[in-house]
Parts: sequence; C-alpha cells; structure tokens
Amino acid sequence: MARPGTRIIQAKLVLVGDMGTGKTSLVLRFVKGQFFHHQEATVGAAFFTQILSVSEATVKFDIWDTAGQERYHSLAPMYYRGAAAAIVVYDISTMDTFARAKKWVQELQKQGNPKLVMALVGNKSDLDSKREVQVEEGEEFAQENGMLFMETSAKTAENVNELFYEIAKKLATASPPNPSGVTLNHDETQERRGKLFCCIG
Repeated sequence: MARPGTRIIQAKLVLVGDMGTGKTSLVLRFVKGQFFHHQEATVGAAFFTQILSVSEATVKFDIWDTAGQERYHSLAPMYYRGAAAAIVVYDISTMDTFARAKKWVQELQKQGNPKLVMALVGNKSDLDSKREVQVEEGEEFAQENGMLFMETSAKTAENVNELFYEIAKKLATASPPNPSGVTLNHDETQERRGKLFCCIG
C-alpha cells in the first residue's frame, strides 16, 4: 500500500527468453507466490500486474510475459516497445539459452527504449549440479552491457522478489524521473492488490 503523497510510478516490464527458461514461473512466483512443476508454455503473451513499494516510490508493474517459441518471435516488439524495463531470462543448465539471451539483449539495445532498464537472469539456480553457464559468464556479460544480473530459482523462490525489487529501485531513481514506459501519478492514494490477467489459450 502506498502512503498518501507517495510518488507512484506505473512501469511496463517485459520478460523475454527461450521457451522453457522459466519466464512464466518467475512471474507467477512473484505475483502469486506459486510454482508449478509442469507449467504450460505461454501462447503469444500473458499479462500480470503487481505493486511494489520501495523507499523512493511505489512502483506498479504492468508485466508482459512473452512466449519463447521461435514462431512468436515476430510478435515480441509489440510487447517490448515502450517498455521501461526488460528481464532477459536464460536457464543456467542449458548453454544454448544463454547464447539466445545475448541475442535478445542485442535486439533490445537496437529496438527498445534507449533508457530501458535491463536485467539478465540466470534461472533454475536449483539445478546447480547440471550447470552449463557459470555465474561469472552471466555477470561479465551483464556488466559489459550495463545490466542488472541475478541468478534465481522460481522453484525455491531464491532471489525472485529481490530481482523485481532491484528493478523497481532502479526505475524509481531513474533520471529523468519519468523515462519512456513510465507514468508518474502523485495524487493517487488508493492501491489495488496485485492481480493476474492471463490472455493465453
């Protein structure tokens, strides 16, 4: 809940990455506190909302979870265009997904919002025994490209909330204070609970 007079930021956030990397699982863990071992693949995109309060502001996320299948790639620009933040997800146990994540980063750098806050996320950290992508590889690539970096596990919830809090803090302290993809509202005093809207099927 936001305090009266608190700066309120509405920010569009998009998740991209290969199919099976756990994008939907990350969002469901964040928004609903849920995890399903056999999560169905997203068709097109799914839409979620969630609210986070950080010291600088209250951030209302409009979250677009995009499908990872190649046949939906051409639709991705519809979802990341105008976004304030993007999460690029790979699976630490599959090197191919890391290579694809790098391509997503390049695409977002070329076609996305120039002020885009990007986070590189190595998901499935619970599969450390099957790791193909080392932590240092992800950290190095993220640092080279000015991105946040975190390894997460939607299964165990490790670093999931922390990921979204770091993005919220980055957006709240962004300069200028209302970059592309962000709407400010100083007057709103009532908050809605985080809701889930799915347009998959």
